[in-house]
Amino acid sequence: MIQSELSLRLGYERGVAQRLLEGTDVLAVFGFGAGASLPEDPRAFRVGLEPVGAAPLEVWRTGARVQCGRSGEVAWSTDGEQLFFAIEADEAAHGGIADATAHAYRTLIDFVRASATPHVLRLWNYLDAINLGAGDGERYRLFCSGRTRGANGALVPYPAATVIGRKDGVRVLQVYGLAARRGGVPVENPRQVSAWHYPRQYGPNAPTFARGMLTADAQLLVSGTAAVVGHASLHRDDLRAQIEETRANLVSLAARAYGRARLGTHNLLKAYVRDPADADSVSAIMHDHTRPPGGWIVLAGDICRAELLVEIDGVYRPQ
Repeated sequence: MIQSELSLRLGYERGVAQRLLEGTDVLAVFGFGAGASLPEDPRAFRVGLEPVGAAPLEVWRTGARVQCGRSGEVAWSTDGEQLFFAIEADEAAHGGIADATAHAYRTLIDFVRASATPHVLRLWNYLDAINLGAGDGERYRLFCSGRTRGANGALVPYPAATVIGRKDGVRVLQVYGLAARRGGVPVENPRQVSAWHYPRQYGPNAPTFARGMLTADAQLLVSGTAAVVGHASLHRDDLRAQIEETRANLVSLAARAYGRARLGTHNLLKAYVRDPADADSVSAIMHDHTRPPGGWIVLAGDICRAELLVEIDGVYRPQ
């Protein structure tokens, strides 16, 4: 059973965003795709990825009254213990994806470090055409370079993170995240090389994220997870094998965090599929490991490595 003392509850809910945001305990509400109807509110954020199938809203609820506002380019909300923050950086205004990323990270880090909740636990990043370009000119590698430059060593320990490619042609980088008054414990997967130790073949700046982050109330914030073992992608063009390898990585991470190789059933999962036709196959793995009040959604998005077909992230709750 989920512990009652969880201070932040993330879930999928159906309803009208405006009405949900009337709740004084709502830290953030996320809609997915162009069809999401969201009001002008600092706590409301439209993710630029189209849902495959049902598209409930993602709602972050906390146990205390929430305050919110905008500080320059940063939208934010906080209950004093947790902080939601978000920024959107137009690539054209900053000379490309690398400089837009550096600007976004520099701005967010300055804001979070000056707050009462200075510990960044989790980040989500969405950018258009993530695999476009060759070699070190690939947009994902340029994003990584911009992130390294913008963070300038300030994001240590590394937070959990997801980076996914949008398909809408909108060259606006979206970054949002969760910070807290109390720091978390980074968790690494023994089946995988820590991302910041990736060899040069993956770009001039290695990705800087933890595989997971264990919060003060024992929730595991799971980074984007795919069919990577060691540092190599496995099972090119084999969706079923990639799904099974991804599942093995999720189980391994949960075992490292909780000391047992089980995923539980009250988890909140999100899958990103390169081909929307793969959604049903991917949903099967999440159905096996989520029960109410958990759940899952599937979004159409490109994975950071062109050979990967699916990525899964989410939140594991203590059982």
